Amino acid sequence: MSTPYPFTAIVGQDDLRLGLLLNAVSPAVGGVLVRGEKGTAKSTAVRALAALMPQVTVVAGCRFSCDPQAPDPACPDGPHEAAPGVPRPARTVELPVGASEDRLVGALDIERALAEGVKAFEPGLLADAHRGILYVDEVNLLHDHLVDLLLDAAAMGASYVEREGVSVRHAARFLLVGTMNPEEGELRPQLLDRFGLTVEVTASRETDERVEVVRRRLAYDDGPEAFAALWADEEAALRDRITAARALLPRVVLGDGVLRQIAATCAAFEVDGMRADIVMARTATALAAWAGRDEVVADDVRQAALLALPHRRRRNPFDAPGLDEDKLDDTLRDAADEQGGGDDDPDPGPDGPGGAVPPQGTGPDGGGTEPEGADDGVSGGQGSGEGDAPPAGGGAGERRPVGAGEPFRTKMLSVPGLGEGAAGRRSRARTEHGRTTGSRRPEGALTKLHLAATVQAAAPHQRARGRSGRGLVVRRDDLRQATREGREGNLVLFAVDASGSMAARQRMSAVKGAVMSLLLDAYQRRDKVGLVTFRGKEAEVALPPTSSVDAAAARLESLPTGGRTPLAAGLLKAHDVLRVERLRDPSRRALLVVVTDGRATGGVDPVALAARAARLHASEGTASVVVDCESGYVRLGLAAELARDLGGSAVTLDGLRADSIAGLVKDITATRRAA
Repeated sequence: MSTPYPFTAIVGQDDLRLGLLLNAVSPAVGGVLVRGEKGTAKSTAVRALAALMPQVTVVAGCRFSCDPQAPDPACPDGPHEAAPGVPRPARTVELPVGASEDRLVGALDIERALAEGVKAFEPGLLADAHRGILYVDEVNLLHDHLVDLLLDAAAMGASYVEREGVSVRHAARFLLVGTMNPEEGELRPQLLDRFGLTVEVTASRETDERVEVVRRRLAYDDGPEAFAALWADEEAALRDRITAARALLPRVVLGDGVLRQIAATCAAFEVDGMRADIVMARTATALAAWAGRDEVVADDVRQAALLALPHRRRRNPFDAPGLDEDKLDDTLRDAADEQGGGDDDPDPGPDGPGGAVPPQGTGPDGGGTEPEGADDGVSGGQGSGEGDAPPAGGGAGERRPVGAGEPFRTKMLSVPGLGEGAAGRRSRARTEHGRTTGSRRPEGALTKLHLAATVQAAAPHQRARGRSGRGLVVRRDDLRQATREGREGNLVLFAVDASGSMAARQRMSAVKGAVMSLLLDAYQRRDKVGLVTFRGKEAEVALPPTSSVDAAAARLESLPTGGRTPLAAGLLKAHDVLRVERLRDPSRRALLVVVTDGRATGGVDPVALAARAARLHASEGTASVVVDCESGYVRLGLAAELARDLGGSAVTLDGLRADSIAGLVKDITATRRAA
């Protein structure tokens, strides 16, 4: 087993270390979600935490880590007799993004269950993580069906495995730790709320601190054991502090005045439900214990709010997580004044309440510096630089970006036919989850048994197999896999006309609002999205296909307009993007959404070139929809002609809100048949 990087050797990242340590002190806090750019020690810190966790005592030979003082009465390995138990280190179990359902929850031996009625169960990762840490790297990329299973286990503290009437249940209480890069997509709100705390991490901009990070990492890579030995005393001291804080935790007093501050804060920031209040209370108590105090103070409440509330107050996927700290201070002060207090200063020191994190740069190698100041790393913004020179290819008449109109709920656009792509919520597909439509012989491991088909396959052979009792004699060849139909996620590629003909401010605001609404729909349906824009003399890929709908929304918001309309270039650029994506992910089907008024200018015979580019998409069977942005009393109907060339359908901006979209898929199919 490789030697992990010492937790105390991590430079900076105070919030990250504090969030992890508070969960080590009080697992009831509910885990932590670490959000940040790549290369910021997210995974390193999580793996280093395992070495600091106190040992657990388990029943000897129990595969489900039962506590000998309170064994699970429903444990599949039970019942357990009274015994002293065996101590072992707390486990850190990593859940791979591509794990199967059986690997997560465990699997039953279906053949033995049918033939012998025996619950032969092989535990999964949830059983391994019981009373330890379940770590999910890139948690935002986890498949939906695995997310559902995690939600159930986190809510109930147990895992249930059901296979055709055979049921197994075991305890699954774990510290859930996830890391993610927001650029690759956001989490579902239900899973986001299951994380007790969230922290944002960024790379330091301080030269001395960056030098120290590199110095320590190189020393570790040259000799992990020797480097860890240098930090052994620091690690032992931190481990002892965690143990002491755990012992103090039950004696920490959470007064009524502090509870009112917590409730007032959650109400002021309009968080949903009551989980935020409970998590804040547990976090504030853990902060007090970590600081060696037996009473929660206002500083603890403030720090708890900064850790527990930012991810719970997002109202839609395009809202950035965060808290207004001035509003937080005012809320705490008002709540304290109502109690007749107001003497506590809600502004903690740079290290948090009670010196919440171990000091850096004081280790055996003597290097490193503490970060100075309170640089939050925020610079610029969506609206900055609007007066700068236009980008290349902008052409004359370029106008500054306009804001998007108010998003609205759209009807679903889907790809015709039956796909086999990644699970999602848009188009029909053969999936592992959904309604059962038939059966087949399993090609690999059996995952979803079709009971009726299995019995039907085994029945004719019972006499030849010498059946004498009531049990059905089942062989491997009899087993049948259920085929199911559900929904898949698609690649939704937007090709947006940003030329001068679209540049009227009110009109472009409505166009951006419509595309923003479709992006919100893509987020909810678990699609990948991409953005191609065309204006001036050329088209460009503003955003390569990604799972981050937030990134697409940001590119759209800052999109300038003006110049000619190279429609053919936009369609050809979209074709190039789709061609590459088919090679990367052949099972994910695409939906091309062209947002334009249909005009084409520039070059020789631009209309004919655009029609030829559109027919190229149609020849390859790309599903497409044209959002017709033409306005005014005189309409040329060019967008409808483009839709016919694409083999798709056209819908007006107003039509995105109407029932007419319900027939788009039928229109696409009918158009192809007529062609």
